[in-house]
Amino acid sequence: MISLSKNVLSLVVVVVIICGQAFAQTNVKTAAKKIAPQKTTLKDITASATASEPWKLLNTKEKLVEITTEYGVMVARLYDSTPLHRDNFVKLIKEGFYDSLLFHRVIDDFMIQGGDPASKNAAEGVQLGNGSAPGERIPAEFKSYLYHKKGALAAARDDNPQKASSNCQFYIVDGKPMTDAELNDYYTKRVQPVNSQFGWTNTQREVYSRIGGTPFLDQAYTVFGEVISGLNVIDQIAKASKDAANRPLQNIRMKIRLLN
Repeated sequence: MISLSKNVLSLVVVVVIICGQAFAQTNVKTAAKKIAPQKTTLKDITASATASEPWKLLNTKEKLVEITTEYGVMVARLYDSTPLHRDNFVKLIKEGFYDSLLFHRVIDDFMIQGGDPASKNAAEGVQLGNGSAPGERIPAEFKSYLYHKKGALAAARDDNPQKASSNCQFYIVDGKPMTDAELNDYYTKRVQPVNSQFGWTNTQREVYSRIGGTPFLDQAYTVFGEVISGLNVIDQIAKASKDAANRPLQNIRMKIRLLN
């Protein structure tokens, strides 16, 4: 009996030693994993960059512009299918034309407008919206597939019969969701008289009902781009306190630069 107990005891000691060594090796490996630097892949870098700059995911050759305000940053793409408006906008951006100009007219659930050169040094309370850049108006570039959904970037204009655009002033659509009944009413009263050949597709109707827009402006003002990041900034600017002429009581300045 005594001899058997010694054998058992020896076996137990051996097992404990072996287990202890295995445990120690495991801890060393675990610690090594924690200490070893993690490899950063190109996919990780891309994911990190696009988290704050989602437009980098776009595989597009269209011009992208960044509009910075005290309320945040918007990024918009300029349509290649409206080259006259695109090229004019890009030219002015390169010249620094828009830097420090105001969003001088804002209407909640409608739009925010800016680009009047007279707004840069305008005194408080002065009504704005009549300024222009050197040169002529931009000829209209209406397309059936470009419409005034929320975030649409479009050119302002006066009442000229050709519906030619201002060569510098623009607006960004805020808008609101529309029911089918509202769309039908706007079409009959506002859109059809302007262009009886135009009609909204099912997709366009769905977008107007889901995210909203200003459908009554379709085929009357040229849409030449859209905001793809920062839609919430439009909402905030549109809700700013304003005077009777819809000019914000506190100046909202812009800075625009090209991203590509």
